[in-house]
Amino acid sequence: MKKHLELIAALVSGALILITYFTFHGTEAAPFLYTAAYLIGGFFKAKEGITETITERKLNVEMLMIFAAIGASFIGHWLEGALLIFIFALSGALETYTENRSSQELRALLTLQPDEATRLIAGRKERISIDQLQVDDRILVLPGQRIPADGIILKGTTSIDESAITGEGIPVTKTEGHEVFASTVNSSAVLEIRVTKPSDETLFQRIITMVQTAQEQKSPAQHFIERFEGPYVKTVLLLVLLVILVPPFITNWSFTESFYRAMILLVVASPCALVASVMPATLSAISKGARNGILVKGGSHLETLGRVKAVAFDKTGSLTVGKPSVTDFLVSKTAEASLVLKAAYAIQSQSSHPLAKAVAAYAHADNINQAEQVTDTAGQGMHGIWQGQKWRIGKISYMQNPADQDLTDQANALAAAGKSLVYIENEYGLAGVFALQDTIRPEAKAAIRSLSKLGISTIMLTGDNDQTAKAIAKEAGITMYRANCLPDEKVAEIKKLESSYGTIAMVGDGINDAPALATAQVGIAMGNGTDAALETADMVLIKNDLGKLADAVKLSKRMRKIIKQNVIFSVSVILLLILANISQYLGLPLGVVGHEGSTILVILNGLRLLR
Repeated sequence: MKKHLELIAALVSGALILITYFTFHGTEAAPFLYTAAYLIGGFFKAKEGITETITERKLNVEMLMIFAAIGASFIGHWLEGALLIFIFALSGALETYTENRSSQELRALLTLQPDEATRLIAGRKERISIDQLQVDDRILVLPGQRIPADGIILKGTTSIDESAITGEGIPVTKTEGHEVFASTVNSSAVLEIRVTKPSDETLFQRIITMVQTAQEQKSPAQHFIERFEGPYVKTVLLLVLLVILVPPFITNWSFTESFYRAMILLVVASPCALVASVMPATLSAISKGARNGILVKGGSHLETLGRVKAVAFDKTGSLTVGKPSVTDFLVSKTAEASLVLKAAYAIQSQSSHPLAKAVAAYAHADNINQAEQVTDTAGQGMHGIWQGQKWRIGKISYMQNPADQDLTDQANALAAAGKSLVYIENEYGLAGVFALQDTIRPEAKAAIRSLSKLGISTIMLTGDNDQTAKAIAKEAGITMYRANCLPDEKVAEIKKLESSYGTIAMVGDGINDAPALATAQVGIAMGNGTDAALETADMVLIKNDLGKLADAVKLSKRMRKIIKQNVIFSVSVILLLILANISQYLGLPLGVVGHEGSTILVILNGLRLLR
């Protein structure tokens, strides 16, 4: 609510300034109307500045702006003071709006964590809060439910969707003795699980904690501003006081002249042009990016992107499309390809498993009768009767007569390339093999090449196995990769890369990527990513186009160049006006023209980014 009130107050203040200037300027009503603009536009920043000054016992830029505006009114320049308040209030409102977005990703994560669990005690079932679970408790998890705690499977064999943890879309088969994680989804069987960790120490809870910790860390730029804000304000106020008191005793200046010079100093030394050096250029760059499919959540993130030396990519959903598809179909010499495809579709179309869906989509045929007596064996495959013949489809271990050596040799070669295999057989033996893989995004190779041309290194971090990671990295043109990475390991890798390269960006799309996105200096989410990734990230590629990443880096470099030009120019003008004022070559009207003129020039320079 506050972010909206600040923006409304700033806009009302600006409107009141325009109305007063063009309608009542020079009349007796003008001071009262400008005073109203002061109060409306400056209320929130004045309250913030005064409160921080009292609680932290140190001056800040907000207080300097208040003094500058009051000083301008003392020497009769109400418009100048009102403009200072308006510009500062508008920038503050936009900053508040951006910062208030930072806590939303935690709510997105928490929605995936179960609130209750079914505990087994002496053969009885009881529903309890997950906070009441103890290590070694036994819990029951039904098909379709999220697992409420980290643990070990005691009874049951099932496929588990671990995308919330690993980011991989293909469910993992687990049975007795295998470890399972909280917030993953049990797909197909009743499980009895022994709890191994309390609710506040689960892997998923650690993800939430890492996001929160990373978000609370301050950027180097923020530390720099906080460190020099107080000394800058004190220096300006001290100079103003010296100009009021000292010249009457050592020069021929009268007290009136000294006070006049001090008020000019207070006005020309106010950081109005410095504020305008950054905000218009930043807003222009953000608008330019949005029009080109790049959503930036704050100017500081876009500025940091221009300093990035390396980009780490998640694999599934970032470098790849995020779901498996059939890349190869092998058929036995003794089988007819069209018949095998029709049988595969007749059986696999009755399953919701991602691999089955991919096979069914590849083998799709119209006007085909579904197979009968279809049985789904969790973690293994399916079998049924189609056109009077028995068919089996699934893992090689599920086949009853996998004796076709030539076909299995070809299949093993595909497996070595990191592809998942689905075998199909009929009553006569092995009939065919489907090879599936999460395929690389069409634009990924060009995007990696573009980043390389900008001198940026690329690394892939994935929870997938080494074979698959190696194959995808080679295809994308990435020379460095890390496989089998859990969320906390991705965070550790980001920190290692930071020590080697400096400024690091991370591109991801899943819940498991959220801690790494928050840890990297710039977190970049794919537009079709999870809510947690989208909220945690500093930037979003709205149309899932990796090619826009290099465009964003170029935009950032242009923005940083313009901001640097503006800062140097505005500081030079302030120093020149201060020297001219002390030398008595500067009158108030010229001081106003110089100060406001420099502000207008840096704004116009910033707006060049809109072209």
